[in-house]
Amino acid sequence: MSSDVEQPATARTSGRGAATRSALLQAARDVFVSKGFAEAGVTDVVAKADASVGSLYHHFSGKADLYLTLFEEWQARQAQRTKQAAREARAEGENDPMRVFIRAARAYLDGCIEERELAALFLRGDGPPGFELVMRARLRKWAERNAALFEDDEGALVVVLTGALAAAVSEVVLSDDPKLAADVLAIIGQIRPAASAGGTTSG
Repeated sequence: MSSDVEQPATARTSGRGAATRSALLQAARDVFVSKGFAEAGVTDVVAKADASVGSLYHHFSGKADLYLTLFEEWQARQAQRTKQAAREARAEGENDPMRVFIRAARAYLDGCIEERELAALFLRGDGPPGFELVMRARLRKWAERNAALFEDDEGALVVVLTGALAAAVSEVVLSDDPKLAADVLAIIGQIRPAASAGGTTSG
């Protein structure tokens, strides 16, 4: 007999639930991108997903939950991209923390370009109430991850690098210039900590 025939009813139900959840998220993405969060409605999402309002509220608490779930899943993909890039750089023998950072930053920007519409959605400022706090918390977490690449006494450098890259992400996402990301990373890659309190920078 085929495995389909022997599949338990609970597994089939779980599969249908996962498919419905995925369809609702994809529909929410499309609706938010085209209309913006404020103008989008739950009815727009369920119509796009060919689902019911009840099914939406079975999986999500509402429109804001859909938006935040899209954001968290995108951030998870971005984190995976940057971690993989850093691992590959180290596996190739790279031990300069700045070069590892630039490889990871390149992967992050590539992800923003690959998912430009979704990245722009989160950067436009048109999100649910309190989303700016979520973004600030995520930026702090990003800075903490970046700090792990550098020496303990280079905290100021981490702040500068993370802030510069965060600002650059917005410009890259909203720009149609494919060369901008490479130019931005080339400039950031030249930043180095001061040699001493009154010294000049190296690099």
